[in-house]
Amino acid sequence: MGSMRIDVFTLFPEVIDHYADASILGRARVQGTLDLRTHDVRDGADDPHRSVDDAPFGGGAGMVLAPGPVFRAVEEVEGTADGLPRPLMLLSPSGRHFDQAVAWELAASAGFSLLCGRYEGVDQRVADHLVDGELSVGDFVLAGGELAALVVVEAVVRLLPGVLGNDRSAADETFSAGLLEYPQFTRPADYRGWEVPDVLRSGDHGRVDRWRQAQALIRTLLRRPDLMSARGGLSDEEVQLLVEHGEARLLRDHGYHW
Repeated sequence: MGSMRIDVFTLFPEVIDHYADASILGRARVQGTLDLRTHDVRDGADDPHRSVDDAPFGGGAGMVLAPGPVFRAVEEVEGTADGLPRPLMLLSPSGRHFDQAVAWELAASAGFSLLCGRYEGVDQRVADHLVDGELSVGDFVLAGGELAALVVVEAVVRLLPGVLGNDRSAADETFSAGLLEYPQFTRPADYRGWEVPDVLRSGDHGRVDRWRQAQALIRTLLRRPDLMSARGGLSDEEVQLLVEHGEARLLRDHGYHW
């Protein structure tokens, strides 16, 4: 099994490394599936105070991450024997929406790099002339890109073969088929009078699979109809499956007829 290399440029490499030493990322590093390297952007500073920010041209609140330290930090890694895995993506609220499809896309690559923003933003020349694109993990603003970087890294690494232990887990999860995941239960079968559905204790794997598929469809229709629209709605077979599971009213409420 090959190793995926991911490089992260940040002002707080210890944040990335500390989290990445735990849980599935830590296991992936130990087993050699993940080669995660962090780089301190301050190493690209050229003054005794290791300054990386400056006031914005045109005025305004806050400071801007300057281009010099960022370019130098990236180019220093690119100049090494190992080079730098591309694409290099800037984590930014204005970037491409990061979702499960993008995670699968990156998981299919040999590796990639992430640049964490900070302060009021990053000098636009970094976006225009250094990185290969931008990624956003949601329509909100963080103090910096470190948490966003960890979201991307974990979402991608858990898709790599062998990382989860059971490779089917990633394929069954929420968003992987354009649907929310079905409900999960474990022991005890009866907890405070709330019982696990009988079908899950039936031993009939065919019935279990159909129940799970129906539940995923129901959840998605109720909670994320936008996902259902994005996948082109329900197929005729899926409509029939929901009819069989007593969801005729739900289908009518969403404009389906059979």
